[in-house]
Amino acid sequence: MNSGTLLRRTTLSTLVGAAVLGTALLAGCSDNKPAGGPPMGPLPVTVLDMQPQKVPTSVEVMAQTEGARETEVRARVSGILVKRLYQEGEAVKAGQPLFQIDRSSYEIALAEAKAKAEQTSRELNRLKSLIEAKAISQKEFDDAVSANAIAQAVLRQAELNLSWTTVTAPVSGTTGRAAKSEGNLISAGADSLLTSIYQSNPIWVRFSLGDSDLAKLSGGRLTNKNITGIELILADGTVYPKTGKLNFLASNIDTTLGTQALRAEFDNHDNRLLPGQFVRIRLLTGERDGVFLVPQSAVVQTEQGAIVMLAGEGDKVAPRPVQAGEWHGKDWVILGGLKAGDKVIVDNLMKLRPGAPVAPHAPGEMPGAPAPAKDAAAAPAKQG
Repeated sequence: MNSGTLLRRTTLSTLVGAAVLGTALLAGCSDNKPAGGPPMGPLPVTVLDMQPQKVPTSVEVMAQTEGARETEVRARVSGILVKRLYQEGEAVKAGQPLFQIDRSSYEIALAEAKAKAEQTSRELNRLKSLIEAKAISQKEFDDAVSANAIAQAVLRQAELNLSWTTVTAPVSGTTGRAAKSEGNLISAGADSLLTSIYQSNPIWVRFSLGDSDLAKLSGGRLTNKNITGIELILADGTVYPKTGKLNFLASNIDTTLGTQALRAEFDNHDNRLLPGQFVRIRLLTGERDGVFLVPQSAVVQTEQGAIVMLAGEGDKVAPRPVQAGEWHGKDWVILGGLKAGDKVIVDNLMKLRPGAPVAPHAPGEMPGAPAPAKDAAAAPAKQG
C-alpha cells in the first residue's frame, strides 16, 4: 500500500468520524433542555368538534351585469349637431330631448311642402265642382286627387324630418357617453349613433355553465326544478341582498366554448349595480345532509388531495385525507373522511408534525386553563 492510498483512507476515516460525532452532539442538544429552562410542553392548538350538518348545495360561476334594455339613440335625419341637451351619465325619461340638429334646412323644406300641399288642395276643391258638372274629364280629376295625396304625404314627411332634428330618448334609463360632439356632421344611417341608454332596473346578469358545472346538477342539466334560488356575489365577497330569477336559458350548448348560456334578473331600484360589472352567480341547487364544515385555512391541499390535521388519540397529531366539495361561505364542505366527534386543528398548522403531542382547546378558551384546577383538587385528596 503506497503512502497516497494510506493518506486517502485516513482522511476518509477522519471525516466519517467527525460526521458521526456531530450527529451525536446534535441529537444530544435536541434531547437535553437548556439548564434552568422550563420543559417544553405540547403545542397549544385550537380544535373544532366536528358534527354533521345540513348545508345548501350550489354552483358558483363568474358573470357580468348588463342593462335590462340597452337602447341605441340614433339620428334619423342628417345635419350639423348644434347642441347636446343632457348631462352624460344622468338618468333621463322617455321623450326627453337629448340632441339638437340644425333645423334651418328642414324648416325651409317644410314651408315648401306646406305651400305645395295647399296648392294641390285648392286645385282639387276647384275641380270637384267641375267634375260634378261634367266640365272636365274623369282623368283630370283623378290626376288632381293623386297630386294632392302626394303633396300631403310630402308635407307629412317634412313635418317628421323637422321634428326629428330634436333627438329624444326612446326609453327611460341612464345615458351613456355622447358619441358625437357639437359641430359634427351627423349622417342618417350607419354613422348615426349618438349615445346609448341603459335600463338598469331590473338589471340582467349573463353567465354560462360548463360541463363540470352541469355535472354537479341533478340529471346533469339545468332546469327550473333543480334551481331553488339564485344569489349574486359582489366583488368584495358580500352577497347582494336581493335574490334573482332566471329569465333566459339557452336550449343548446355553444359548440365553440362548450357552455350553456343563461341570464338572471335582479331588482336594482337603488342602482347599486351598474351595467358591465364582473360579479359571481351562485345557483342554489338544494341541500346536502350529513356533511361537515371546516374553515378553508384548516384544509391543506397536497398532491394526493386535501387533508386536515386532527387532535387524535392521546392528543397526538393525526393527518386525515378528506374529500372536499364546494365552498360554503368561508368554509369547505367536507363530503367524506370525517366522522362525528373528530377534532380538527384550525391553527398552528405550520408547526404540526404527525404524531407530535398537542394541547387542544376549543375556540375562545385559554390553552391549559383546566390543568391548575385539576392539581388543586388532587392535593386535598392526597392529604386525607
